[in-house]
Amino acid sequence: MNLLQRTSTLAWVLAITACAAPLGYETGNSISTPNPLPTVRAPQVGQEWVYSKKNVFNGKELGIITERVSSVGAQITITRTTADGGQLPSEIQGPWGMISTDPHWTRVISYSPAIPLWPQNLSGNWSKQANTKYQITGYDGNFYNWNLYMSSNGWEQITVPAGTFTALRFQNLIYFENADPNKFDCVRKETIWFAPQIGRWVARESTGSCITVAENVPIPENTTQWQLQSYK
Repeated sequence: MNLLQRTSTLAWVLAITACAAPLGYETGNSISTPNPLPTVRAPQVGQEWVYSKKNVFNGKELGIITERVSSVGAQITITRTTADGGQLPSEIQGPWGMISTDPHWTRVISYSPAIPLWPQNLSGNWSKQANTKYQITGYDGNFYNWNLYMSSNGWEQITVPAGTFTALRFQNLIYFENADPNKFDCVRKETIWFAPQIGRWVARESTGSCITVAENVPIPENTTQWQLQSYK
């Protein structure tokens, strides 16, 4: 099956699974859609979010990561550091809510064009398919297909270490062309709770798999969970 056929098949699968349940580790309580709808906090230098990151399979704490808005303009840069002050790759948005450089995967990738970071309509009944190309940082010249289906699943009240928030729960289903030619039919799934009042997500779960030429069966990626510890 060629890439176009796979993408078309994927679109059909994603459409019928758009209302799927979260991955099952984080939970929130369903609430009515806020009226009026909240507005997303605009970016300002100094805004900050601190997250814990954990491997769900073995419960191992992978680190405490601080993400801070360091510049605002045509592009918004969010610098990231570890608990001991180590520098991590930055996230870049432009405009706000559209991500162009994404450091949250195993490798830092850049999208061309940028793709939504959260639902562009907060009504709780919204979906969008975004097809883009991505490039791995440090490997200029090689672009690969990245197909995102984002779907809102409604509003929830969710409690994390940073407090209790009113959040829009949504899912990302992603089909992507792997830079490793020995891996194919790569899929990722995320469940994210986005709190407009802080301009960021308060909880996030991510998992995925690829089929390898050697095994010819889906090989799962780690299931990772992030929780907001504090913000300002």
